[in-house]
Amino acid sequence: MLLNKTNKTFIIAEIGNNHEGDFNLAKKMISLAVDAGADAVKFQTFNLELFVSFDLTERIKRLQSFKLSSDEFIKLSEYAKESNILFFSTPFDIDSAIFLNKIQPIFKISSGDNTFYSLIDKICDFGKPLIVSTGLSDVRNIDKIYTRILDNWEKKNIKSTLSLLHCVSSYPVPDDEANISVISELIKKYPNAIIGYSDHTIGKEAALCAVSLGAKIIEKHFTIDKNYSDFRDHQLSADPAEFSDLVKSIRKIEKIKGNGKIKIQDCEKEISSQIRRSIAAKTKLDKDYLITLDDLIYVRPGNGISPGNEELLVGKRTNKSIKKGQIILLNDINN
Repeated sequence: MLLNKTNKTFIIAEIGNNHEGDFNLAKKMISLAVDAGADAVKFQTFNLELFVSFDLTERIKRLQSFKLSSDEFIKLSEYAKESNILFFSTPFDIDSAIFLNKIQPIFKISSGDNTFYSLIDKICDFGKPLIVSTGLSDVRNIDKIYTRILDNWEKKNIKSTLSLLHCVSSYPVPDDEANISVISELIKKYPNAIIGYSDHTIGKEAALCAVSLGAKIIEKHFTIDKNYSDFRDHQLSADPAEFSDLVKSIRKIEKIKGNGKIKIQDCEKEISSQIRRSIAAKTKLDKDYLITLDDLIYVRPGNGISPGNEELLVGKRTNKSIKKGQIILLNDINN
């Protein structure tokens, strides 16, 4: 599975319900996500009777128009596999989770359901990698989620991967409430989880900031067209061009971040001798002159004796005349 702390950032195109129930559009969006460089596409799966109160008639009517059938989800998962992109869908009820377990290798719990413990427990039983968004949560709730899932797996001797995504559940999120610095705190506080970011801001800056702080998963809403319809999610989603730009920017940041090892870089080695210093003569030194520390200065390039090695020269006599400013070499002195 691609989810770990050492691989490149795992980038999810959150299609969600932006297909609006159109199977062919959903299929096309998978292709567009592949072209944009996404590692995975994610949808949403629900049984309306187990998801929304019957009193919310308008909400039910809209969601019903967005609903894809089980057969369509199966076909989408197969198409994604053929297209070499990972497919998964967020279940919003236990029946949907049981169905999805047959067709996907990974699960996601939405922020709204990170206290829906019976759903979380059921998905834990599948033993598959689990991503949880932490929207609507304080530290106490995240602690509870983290402990509950890991304890559940430990009791059942399940070896799997937990990922926690920093998330602010607003659509869209104002820049001054994105609070991306939380990424650093989550990495320190939850060492047995992979930390990522589910982005609901407009633009790419928040996601890029999250990657620079160590996020290993980025989830961004994805649409074919921001003006496709009046459905809110289109406006806050990245279109194909924006998503492609986001992926390229993340990959560039990964290169810029490097591996964190303190060492001389190859590009530095090429100019090292040009900008380092060598010990040189402060004034003209005649042959057989006894060198003192006051006779020395330090000049570029660094192809002579390096600063810090003055003891190699001080107290020694020159075996030739040395010009003012000339770099002093070991073969210029009597040993």
